[in-house]
Amino acid sequence: MIDSHQHFWKYDPKEYDWIGEGMDVLKRDFLPGDLEPELRRAGFDGCVAVQARPSREETRWLLELADRNPFVVGVVGWVDLCSPEAPFQLDGFRGTRLVGVRHVVQSEPDERFLLREAFCRGIALLEERGLAYDLLLYPRHLKVAGELVARFPRQGFVLDHAAKPEIRSGRIDGWARDLRALAGFPNVLCKLSGLVTEAAWEAWTPEGIRPYLDHVFECFGPERLMIGSDWPVCTLAAGYDRTMRLVTDYLAPRPAAEREAICGGNASRARRGRRKNRHARRRCGFDRRKWGFDKPCSLLRSFPRKRESRASISDSKRYCPGPPLSRG
Repeated sequence: MIDSHQHFWKYDPKEYDWIGEGMDVLKRDFLPGDLEPELRRAGFDGCVAVQARPSREETRWLLELADRNPFVVGVVGWVDLCSPEAPFQLDGFRGTRLVGVRHVVQSEPDERFLLREAFCRGIALLEERGLAYDLLLYPRHLKVAGELVARFPRQGFVLDHAAKPEIRSGRIDGWARDLRALAGFPNVLCKLSGLVTEAAWEAWTPEGIRPYLDHVFECFGPERLMIGSDWPVCTLAAGYDRTMRLVTDYLAPRPAAEREAICGGNASRARRGRRKNRHARRRCGFDRRKWGFDKPCSLLRSFPRKRESRASISDSKRYCPGPPLSRG
């Protein structure tokens, strides 16, 4: 059993400025020693740690935590996919437990950020390295996400938090329509995570979230869904066990094979598939000249590394000069 989405951090109000007013419960350190007892009590064996700020320094730290804590089976990190240095940044993480990359698109002022040429050049680097791209966005971004996915049919994508439906307000139609369209691409998986914090924190009920679970299940099916807690962000609305029971109780009437797939099997298969892809070194099928990578990656790796000592806070400010990052 694998929790496909959770976070660790050493709290710093400047680094985690998305933790705002009314979120005091998150204003402390959250480390593997805090999560492991919760994970075990809920019957889970492992987890995937996901970046919470745009920093390679944080990604390195998460990978170090994974090395020291075997139950952290993978890391979804951050690199500057828009940078000409993106190939070198990605290659710096070879041989680690990095399984994917994420950028907090939901906080970008440009609602078509995903289709920027520089960003697409970065996405084009991931498939041949066996890395997924995690989509963190709002319902209004789903159509643009579909355009991105259509450009990269061999790239694996994972939709975080089912695109954060507006459960608190009860809106469902627009989200449901656009989610179904995105689910039409077979290379997109979806995490059943983060839903309790999209509902009313103090008053949510499983019955109120069920219509959203029904729709996600109908769109993606059991073979493309993964359970996730979004711990510790979930503690704004519920403890770890109650958060996970929202999904496990929903799945209880389902066949055992479907429960196994969603609660860990799909995540394990995705990781194995990425490792196989990474070892095979398959070409990702995009036009290298179009995206500006007309030299084989083996040659790119032979170039000297550029300014590896650059501080991560510089990465963050240079790449994301816009508004404070939102929770995810």
